Amino acid sequence: MSNSSSITQFLLLTFADTRELQLLHFWLFLGIYLAALLGNGLIFTTIACDHHLHIPMYFFLLNLSVLDLGSITTVVPKAMANSLWNSRAISYTGCVAQVFLFIFLFAAEYYLLTVMSYDRYIAICKPLHYGTLLGSRACVHMAAAAWGAGFLNALLHTANTFSLPLCQGNAVEQFFCEIPQILKLSCSQSYLREVGLLVVSLIVTFVCFVFIVVSYVQIFRAVLRIPSEQGRHKAFSMCLPHLAVVSLFVSAAMFTYLKPPSSSSSSLDLVVTLLYAVVPPALNPLIYSMRNTEIKHAVWKLITGSFSEAVKSPSSA
Repeated sequence: MSNSSSITQFLLLTFADTRELQLLHFWLFLGIYLAALLGNGLIFTTIACDHHLHIPMYFFLLNLSVLDLGSITTVVPKAMANSLWNSRAISYTGCVAQVFLFIFLFAAEYYLLTVMSYDRYIAICKPLHYGTLLGSRACVHMAAAAWGAGFLNALLHTANTFSLPLCQGNAVEQFFCEIPQILKLSCSQSYLREVGLLVVSLIVTFVCFVFIVVSYVQIFRAVLRIPSEQGRHKAFSMCLPHLAVVSLFVSAAMFTYLKPPSSSSSSLDLVVTLLYAVVPPALNPLIYSMRNTEIKHAVWKLITGSFSEAVKSPSSA
């Protein structure tokens, strides 16, 4: 039996026992991480540099890219380092920081996705009011509210989770510090306060999800009235992937945070966690941005312009 005050580190879940599989997981995570860095970094740079993209939709996409970069950086590099160095350890402070940052960025991203569904609803269903309802000040306020709500959420959950006495050792059955896995280490019945807070947060999450679904239902109804088949196809191709990613995001997170502690195997927990913690940051650049013609043209212009400058610099010197 151990007490939380005597715990100086936690032991994370290893992906495999053999060295070859550990290295395979390292290279797999490295590929995913680099893809997320490249995609989100390119989108962030493109939107920041191209003044034609300084409109509400792309402002929210820029925020989404920053949140994706932060969330995947919070969990993946540590897992890569542990696989590479055949280690399981993470310091107590590092675990607290990982929980706080992940919940902060994860919650802020979800609230931002809710705001983005409202943006799409106004753009498609009420285009004449778009400039009035989504001015620059309103966009900044909505983005700030998403970030602020995520920060408050993370602060409450982190403080509550790590104030619980831990009596079940220090082995976390996940590849990063996750609240449900930390709660498994707490003393009997002492985790009910955090469970109550998680339920409240998930109710808010469900309300946001209902708002997103209703927004997209209204969008689809408006799209079906578009006389052009090409216009309908374009709208559906943009909205359906968004809704699919949000559904995956919410269902995987709810499964992780609502299920009883011993109702599933660690392998299933691992797969579900990958679906909401690692996959969305890597896929969001493709789903939300690279399917957009304006973004693709702006990215190409940025790349070709940078290449031209690089070619001219040596010759001019």
